[in-house]
Amino acid sequence: MGAASDGFGWRARIDACRESRKLVLVIVAIALLLDNMLLTTVVPIIPEFLYDIRHPDAPLSMSLDDVTVPPPPPTPYCPCLEKNTTVVYENVTHLNLTAEREERHKELIHETVAVGVMFASKAIVQLIANPFVGPLTHRIGYSVPMFTGFILMFLSTLIFAFGRSYGVLFVARALQGIGSSCSSVSGMGMLAERYPDDKERGNAMGIALGGLALGVLIGPPFGGLMYEFVGKTAPFLMLSALALGDGLLQLMILQPGVVRQETEPPSLRDLVTDPYILVAAGKIRQISLSL
Repeated sequence: MGAASDGFGWRARIDACRESRKLVLVIVAIALLLDNMLLTTVVPIIPEFLYDIRHPDAPLSMSLDDVTVPPPPPTPYCPCLEKNTTVVYENVTHLNLTAEREERHKELIHETVAVGVMFASKAIVQLIANPFVGPLTHRIGYSVPMFTGFILMFLSTLIFAFGRSYGVLFVARALQGIGSSCSSVSGMGMLAERYPDDKERGNAMGIALGGLALGVLIGPPFGGLMYEFVGKTAPFLMLSALALGDGLLQLMILQPGVVRQETEPPSLRDLVTDPYILVAAGKIRQISLSL
């Protein structure tokens, strides 16, 4: 009898947790935090990593000034030619180092373009996916897209951890864009549903977006320090472990499942022409650019 009552008590506690709005807020805030940590963690890592895998014999960590210049080849001793030979060899060595610096500069310019395209791929894919995720959440509910976003972000993090080529890392970045779209759209919709009061909704979304800002803030130093002292794989494995914890929390609290809505959602044209939505979208864009 005692065991049965204990089991009933645990079920009651779990049911109470599933009805808790604060736990939903925590789940959304953590999801936005991890998404934006992954967004910015790659910034100090990817440029040098891509250059190093393409130039394993001359990584960026090796300064050209520190390159050991081999001594001149032995020649028959002649006092009259010794000084001239040394000067000519030093001039040739200087020209070689200058040519190597110019070549590295050209390579870095090319690398900058490739890295910029990779970083932009996430925003482009998310921009394309957002209009599709919104109506999808109205048809099947918020929990399934939210959990889908976790799965995609988890896969993207693992690909970043073990990827060793530009193409693989590009796919990981684009995949993160889809996952970010699912997490952000469904997360904000979930908070709007759980907090119907305008004041409470504003406070809840402010806390959730605080997780977003925190992820943008700590991502670059976290990635840079981990890459410098531990390696490329370590920061992404840590992020994947944190994402896995958030996914387990979603399974326990949100219990992803299809929830169909009876009402029809507003059309995309009505949303685009709504002045309040335009003002909010412009302000969010302004904040994103400032970050």
